[in-house]
Amino acid sequence: MSTPVIGVLALQGDVREHLVALAAADAVARPVRRPDELAEVDGLVIPGGESTTISKLAVLFGVMEPLRARVHASLPVYGTCAGLIMLADKILDPRSGQETIGGIDMIVRRNAFGRQNESFEAAVDVEGVPGDPVEGVFIRAPWVESVGAEAEVLAEHGGHIVAVRQGNALATSFHPELTGDHRVHSLFVDMVRANRTRESL
Repeated sequence: MSTPVIGVLALQGDVREHLVALAAADAVARPVRRPDELAEVDGLVIPGGESTTISKLAVLFGVMEPLRARVHASLPVYGTCAGLIMLADKILDPRSGQETIGGIDMIVRRNAFGRQNESFEAAVDVEGVPGDPVEGVFIRAPWVESVGAEAEVLAEHGGHIVAVRQGNALATSFHPELTGDHRVHSLFVDMVRANRTRESL
């Protein structure tokens, strides 16, 4: 089977780092800003940044509704930090006008680990990622307050949920793309490959 094509939502945030990590994990990586670009990818990463800004830009660029439709039709999607917030079905403390894509039955809290100057790194054991713990970079990071029955908790830190998977949707509070360790991206690429195999049957 050909190499999967995975997009990175390129509206705001650390897009370049995700493109590099995906390429290192044996995917064809490309930025996505418009609905026609979204239609051409096998999976999508929603990067960190500012979730309210990403939400508003997604609406402005006309990609929010097509993105919701594809995610709810099982497009593999991976969200980091603000991307985790975008994939939540509910935000505890949304800003005015803030929308999410949804896709994971979870309730999240924005900036739960503190502000920018309280950013930190920590070793995180992530289920499904072999080997040593992942070095998690937490920058104004959210955490997951609770998950529904269909969502699987993959990691916790300090008693809080920081990695979740539900079907074809994966989300982490932290930024693995900033560390040079591409194992979480490899997990996502494997999810995309498995989905392509299912769709081809």
